[in-house]
Amino acid sequence: MKKKILIFGKNSFIGSNLYTFLKNKHIVKIKSFNSKSLKNLNKFDYIINCSINKKYTKNTYSEKNDFDFKIVSKLNKSTNFIFLSSRKIYKPRANIYEKSKVRCLNNYEKNKYITEKKIKKVKGNKGIILRISNIIGFKKYNPRKIHHTYLDYLINKIKKRELILNQNEFKDFLDINTFSKIIHLIIKNKVFGTYNVSIGKKVYLTELNNWLLNSIKNKKKFKIIRVKNYKKKQSFYLNNSKIKKKINLNITIGQLKKECVKLSRKLFNSNF
Repeated sequence: MKKKILIFGKNSFIGSNLYTFLKNKHIVKIKSFNSKSLKNLNKFDYIINCSINKKYTKNTYSEKNDFDFKIVSKLNKSTNFIFLSSRKIYKPRANIYEKSKVRCLNNYEKNKYITEKKIKKVKGNKGIILRISNIIGFKKYNPRKIHHTYLDYLINKIKKRELILNQNEFKDFLDINTFSKIIHLIIKNKVFGTYNVSIGKKVYLTELNNWLLNSIKNKKKFKIIRVKNYKKKQSFYLNNSKIKKKINLNITIGQLKKECVKLSRKLFNSNF
């Protein structure tokens, strides 16, 4: 049965891709977040917020900066809310479970965890909290822009014909199509609770680099930058066995590689 879904974050990477994926499976509306958009929320079955207040990412917690809580506080019991939390609330290490130690160092991490607790208080056992890993896929990249994710950083370096070599560091990435499929299956299977959403395996950064370089024919002109100050403490991946069991989905590195190769062709074919 098709559900009525509202997505906030019309211009966001995750929001726009999620809308494209879900619109053929459900009745989906997407809009930007503002005070007017908070009206008539309870006519939807599910609400997903992909927008964020910049003050929320930098300042100490305040409800006025928390878009997610502003939404949840207006919902009745029948309207479900999917909160996109972050893997950054954990201490980085291999094989992180949902019950692993939480370690919030900056305001963004602290605020995400505070919002988690506030949503649980409002929605109880009907809350849906997703601690998501690094979501990757195509978006318009600006080499002059400050890049906030490791993937943005790598792509920016490749555009400058610089190649980062780091043999030992690994992280956790998930392609946007698999992420969107997970959201669909959460809705379809009426899943509630707190879950890690990730590839669930080590993805070595050298491997990720190679996938992104797939469509570039002339690699000889690249400047090699070797990482000397490797920090093992920054490597991590999330255990995703809990969500896989709930939605019965096989999440593979093969799909991630496919998305990176596709991304490489879109970004570099015409420029290299």
